[in-house]
Amino acid sequence: MHNNQVCPPPKLTSFCLHLFSANNIDVSANNIDHFHSLISMTDEKQHIWVLADDRAGNRSQVRGVATCLGLPVKIKELAYGPLAVVPNVLLPTSRISLDSSSREKIIAPWPDLVIAAGRRTAAIARYIKRSSGGSTRLIQIMNPGGALEHFDLLCIPTHDPIINDKNVMPIIGSPHEFTPDALADARSVWMPKFADLPTPYFALMVGGSTRRQTFTPSMARELASRASARANAAGGSLLVTTSRRTGTATSALIESIHAPSRIFQWGDVTENPYAGFLACADQIIVTGDSISMCTEACASGVPVHLFAPPELVSAKHKRFHQILRDNGYIADIESKIEAPLHPPLNPANEIAAAARSLMDW
Repeated sequence: MHNNQVCPPPKLTSFCLHLFSANNIDVSANNIDHFHSLISMTDEKQHIWVLADDRAGNRSQVRGVATCLGLPVKIKELAYGPLAVVPNVLLPTSRISLDSSSREKIIAPWPDLVIAAGRRTAAIARYIKRSSGGSTRLIQIMNPGGALEHFDLLCIPTHDPIINDKNVMPIIGSPHEFTPDALADARSVWMPKFADLPTPYFALMVGGSTRRQTFTPSMARELASRASARANAAGGSLLVTTSRRTGTATSALIESIHAPSRIFQWGDVTENPYAGFLACADQIIVTGDSISMCTEACASGVPVHLFAPPELVSAKHKRFHQILRDNGYIADIESKIEAPLHPPLNPANEIAAAARSLMDW
């Protein structure tokens, strides 16, 4: 069983009862059962591994689920060898795709639960389950690229091709770590640092080019112009952050901002204010090139305006944007429709709840 009741050792029970009695703590018969349950909770452990590889998006998703689960986890940092490029259907159920140092981390004792994201971690998760004799449960985020029957829960984004199976849970967007508590903490730290700027605050979250689409300087100028116009019309200011992928369009973006602003450029040596911008924003403007960033933009429930020129986004991104529109999370920045307030979006909460149900925790 995955959630066994642990009986406290007799010597531990005797010692604690003696200690409680010496300190005038009630240890009457009516309280003995409660005492045993507390000791059992202390001794009982849920062994959870989180597989974190070198892809930032994957790491953010699994760490987000772990955060929402609220239980101790072991983060297993993974690095890959040359065989990681081989499709999973051609790989044996083994650790062969990992480098030697990572293989040494994936050893018994095996966990009760593994949380992983992305194709490359899926093969490692399957190896763990097989090595445990099938006792380890597997939660995989995104399509694992084969052998679907080995996973106890597959969390598949609704913008990806549909998989109809009893172990599949559809999710909107990408799990992340920006829980209400995390946003509240960030707000308390960062809000005083923006006191010199007029409100309301418009966070401008800028991604950039992808493998097949280019974020051009002309796109950057249009985005800056539209964002500046919104901030100026409201008498507010822009909280601007760029990414590694903004690239050569960064200069065009910054030069075209004509509103009070705080700007963080990718590579600045100062503390990254990304979480602070999300937490403090009264409205958010986000580029549509990153599913993770769009989901994070919807984390706090404030209005979100999408900038997604057709030349910038793929068919998959377009499907995702339509899902967000249909569910009332976003409005297009050029639209006359005002972006709505909405419930916070974080599928990590749904996955964590499903994990607890799966494990009977």
